Amino acid sequence: MSATMTAAVTLGNGGFEMLEIQQVPVPFAGPGEVRIKVLAAGVNNTEINTRLGWYSAEVTSSTDASASAAADTDESVQRADGGWNEATPWPLIQGTDCCGIVDELGAGTDAALLGRRVIVRACIRVNGWDSLENVWMASDFNGAFAEYVTVPGSEVFAVDCDWTDAELGAIPCAYGTAENMIHRARVGPNDRVLVTGASGGTGSASVQLARRRGAHVVAMASASKFDAVLGLGAHNAIQRGESPAPQSFDVVIDNVAGPGFPAALDSIKRGGRYVSSGAIGGPIVDLDMRTFYLRDIQMIGCTAWDEPVFPDLVGYIERGEIRPLVAKTFPLREIVQAQTEFLAKTHVGKFVLIP
Repeated sequence: MSATMTAAVTLGNGGFEMLEIQQVPVPFAGPGEVRIKVLAAGVNNTEINTRLGWYSAEVTSSTDASASAAADTDESVQRADGGWNEATPWPLIQGTDCCGIVDELGAGTDAALLGRRVIVRACIRVNGWDSLENVWMASDFNGAFAEYVTVPGSEVFAVDCDWTDAELGAIPCAYGTAENMIHRARVGPNDRVLVTGASGGTGSASVQLARRRGAHVVAMASASKFDAVLGLGAHNAIQRGESPAPQSFDVVIDNVAGPGFPAALDSIKRGGRYVSSGAIGGPIVDLDMRTFYLRDIQMIGCTAWDEPVFPDLVGYIERGEIRPLVAKTFPLREIVQAQTEFLAKTHVGKFVLIP
C-alpha cells in the first residue's frame, strides 16, 4: 500500500484557514491497537468547537458566534485550555465518528476483528469504569478525517447490519452522547421528555433513543423541521425559542443552553432531571437557584460515557430498533464546505464525510 494517505489536518485554533488537506504517513497499528480503513466519518459540533478553542473558559459565546468571529479575523488565538482535556495536540487529524474496515492488527488484539466492518467508541475511560477520567479520539489523538486511523482494539465494535457506511458513520459521537445522557437520566416509559435542538445530530439521536425506551417525547426545533423530527419518533414538536409550560416534563435533554436555559429548567416537574452534554447556544446561562432546589431537580452533566452505552447501541442497531438520518454526504476534501453547511443549521440529522 502507499506510504501516505489523504487527511484533513487541523493546524490549530482558528477559522477554516486552519483546515488543510494533506498527504501524511499511513499509521501502523502498535501493541493493543488496530488500524481501520475509514469508510465514513460523521461531522459533529465538537470538531468545530475544538478547532475554535470554544471549550476555553475565556469563551462565553455560542458556537455560531465563535465561528463567525473566527471568520471575521485573520488573527488566530491559540488557547491552551480550548480542548476537552489537556492542551489539544496540534496539528491534529480530527473526526470523532468512524465507520471502517479493520485491516491491520497490533499485538494482543482480537484476530476476529480483521476484515470486519466496525464503529469506534470515541470516548475511552483510560483508568477503568470506576474513574471518570477519559480521552477522546480526534480531541486527544488523531481521528477519522483520513483514509486510515489507529485506535485501541478495546474500543472497536463489529456491527452486523444492512446499513450504509454513511449511516454507521453517523452513529458514534451523537448516539453515544445521547444514549449516555438518557442512561444517566434514567429515562423510562412513564417519562415526559423535552429534547432541545432536536433536529441536530445529538438531538435527533436523543429523540429516537428516548422514544425507544417508551418515553413521551416532545421535540424543540424550527417549525420548518417539525415534520422531520416527528418522523424520527417525537410525539409533539414545539417552536425553537418558545417557552414550554412550567413543570410539564420529567426530563429535559438540553445541549443548547444559552438564553433558553431558564425556561427549560422551569419546565421540569418536581423531582425531575435536567441532563446536558453541550451548550451550542451559549455556555453562560441565568440560573435561578430557587427553581433548582425548591423543586428537588437533579442536574446531570455528561461527558464520560458509561460502560453499557456503546454495547447497547450496537444491540439496538443489530435488532433494527434505531436508524440515523443522514442529511448529506461530502467527499473528505470538501470538509470546509461540509462544516460551513453544518453551521448554517438548515439540515436535519447528520452530515458525513467519505474519504
